[in-house]
Amino acid sequence: MIRIICRSLSKNRGTTILAVNPTFAQLLRSPTLLLAFGFGSGLSPKAPGTMGTLAAIPLWWLLAQLPLTSYLIVVSIAAVVGIAICGRAADQMGVHDHGGIVWDEFVGFWIAMAALPITWQSVVLGFVLFRVFDILKPWPISWLDKKVSGGFGIMIDDVIAGLAAAVVIYFLGYFGLIL
Repeated sequence: MIRIICRSLSKNRGTTILAVNPTFAQLLRSPTLLLAFGFGSGLSPKAPGTMGTLAAIPLWWLLAQLPLTSYLIVVSIAAVVGIAICGRAADQMGVHDHGGIVWDEFVGFWIAMAALPITWQSVVLGFVLFRVFDILKPWPISWLDKKVSGGFGIMIDDVIAGLAAAVVIYFLGYFGLIL
């Protein structure tokens, strides 16, 4: 059912396994995989997390048209539903946090972008800060990434990375350094 297209090794419960991706056709047959793999953006052979974050931008633009309260409700629902989506996708893939699962990047980016104006500068700033926190994983993000498992574990480090980026953006704005 799943074909091997990536040669990198990952650890899953002490056993070394090859990372695998579903085909795009398999994504289309599975709403869970389609969402978890960011409508196909997570299939990128290079930097799937970055590609997933890029794919989240058009959806952010649509969400940003909502009043802030509605925006926060939708993003909160996406985060809670993401726990199930990412957990099921990981189970189907047989890998705890498969690199192609990028729904968590969508939600983390949307959190970073909460209440920002719709400008290209906002998008660049939110994108860069979110990716920095998501890639470098400073504490407590790194601790959560290592210690929390399942769908919640997949989601929580990106939620915290998004919150960290939002806090930095807030303080940059508060001190008049941006926007």
